[in-house]
Amino acid sequence: MDARKSPNILWICTDQQRFDTLGCYGNTFVSTPVLDSLARESALFENAFCQSPVCTPSRGSFLTGRYPVTSHTRQNGADIPPTEKLVTKIFHDAGYYCGLSGKLHLSACNPAAGATEMEPRINDGYDEFHWSHDTSPSWGIQNEYYRWLKEVHNTGYKTEQRSDTKWVQNGMPVDQTQAYWCAQKAVDFIEQRKDSGKPWLFSVNMYDPHHPFDAPEELLQRYLGKLDDIPLPSYRAGEELEKPVWQRQDHTGAYNHNAGYPYTEMSDTDHRLIRASYWAMCDLIDMQVGRMLDALDETGQRENTIVIFMSDHGELLGDHGIYLKGPFFYECSVKVPLIIHWKNRIAPKGYKALAELNDLPQTLLDLCGLPAYEGMQGQSLEPLLEGRTGDSHHESVYCEYLNAMPWHKDPKAFATMVRTDRYKLVAAHSDNSGELYDLEEDPGEHTNQYGSPRYAAVKTELLEKLLNRWCHTADPLPVRKSDW
Repeated sequence: MDARKSPNILWICTDQQRFDTLGCYGNTFVSTPVLDSLARESALFENAFCQSPVCTPSRGSFLTGRYPVTSHTRQNGADIPPTEKLVTKIFHDAGYYCGLSGKLHLSACNPAAGATEMEPRINDGYDEFHWSHDTSPSWGIQNEYYRWLKEVHNTGYKTEQRSDTKWVQNGMPVDQTQAYWCAQKAVDFIEQRKDSGKPWLFSVNMYDPHHPFDAPEELLQRYLGKLDDIPLPSYRAGEELEKPVWQRQDHTGAYNHNAGYPYTEMSDTDHRLIRASYWAMCDLIDMQVGRMLDALDETGQRENTIVIFMSDHGELLGDHGIYLKGPFFYECSVKVPLIIHWKNRIAPKGYKALAELNDLPQTLLDLCGLPAYEGMQGQSLEPLLEGRTGDSHHESVYCEYLNAMPWHKDPKAFATMVRTDRYKLVAAHSDNSGELYDLEEDPGEHTNQYGSPRYAAVKTELLEKLLNRWCHTADPLPVRKSDW
């Protein structure tokens, strides 16, 4: 490998950030000038989808290029097997120096279940590993962000409960947030690697805008003067009655009443303040992306660095009468921002083509001229970015929730989704119910057509597509010998 020609990779992944949280995706409330400017100079994907609406399954998928059920990361709390190969390990073995700041979440790390140490790691290829799963104090000194707070700022993580809602806290000052720390580790890494003569990959995995909703007060303030202008959640009264049972359960309390946010008990002010705090956390992210891009510019590395900005999955934010996440496949849950930037190499363009996050590992290998890995199931975006395939990519996208969190037990939540340009079908395998939305006539996904005679033919066609997509989650490894 010629290090002079191999691009660096700055891979920024936020946690639980839905697609419509940036100005470049049409949000007129947020302040995201850095990412909006970057998007104008990049490939901006308008229809990028995660492969699971929760953390570990999604992360296991886009780091291996394999579907959650294939990579054995179908649940939060699962441990990725040591036989799985992360794309970061492939780059490490190809001569890249790799680092990470923030969360990884490919193995069990739940303080409620008694975890007190950093999550176990397989041979993931990271030479530097600055771990901070979230802002919880449960891991003590294992959480490097907490060590930094104590050593640099002589403080711990502190929030202040607001008096106008129980669901929002005022968080740490901007320069003491976990997002700021994650970005600082990236800036330090970029500066240190300037003259190394070796290509690098750095993963920046911020916890924001994941709940709890605790934006810095100084960023939340800009929303408070226009609070009445903030739209309420997109919810049609009673829609949960026409949908799988988990939506009725979570309507009266997120995570089947295990996480609060009972939509039925929340006021308009609660809803608006939560949305304001969530958006302010997205503003915070934008500021940190700016710091990292400045470091690339100041060290002369921008032109030879691929920059990816994305999130692992979305957030319901009260839409459809539910908060947080779960066995839900609405656009706000599974559609994510995706920006791919490589100055003077990837042409600025908006893409409407359907894309999956597990396309990214093979895409990066192709962009960097590295061999394909036979175990990957994603489809490289490189031909699309190079203009060799027109504007087409996937005919459909696939997503799964296979008892991914423990909250739903009656019945357990097993569901899969297939989405085409116009339609979305969700099969709830636990009770043979489902959802079907005509995204052209009902972009808000409020009217379930699963049992509608008018859509019977469409339902049959989509169930066939879903079966085919499920079939192709079969592990392509081991590779069959050519002489068999």
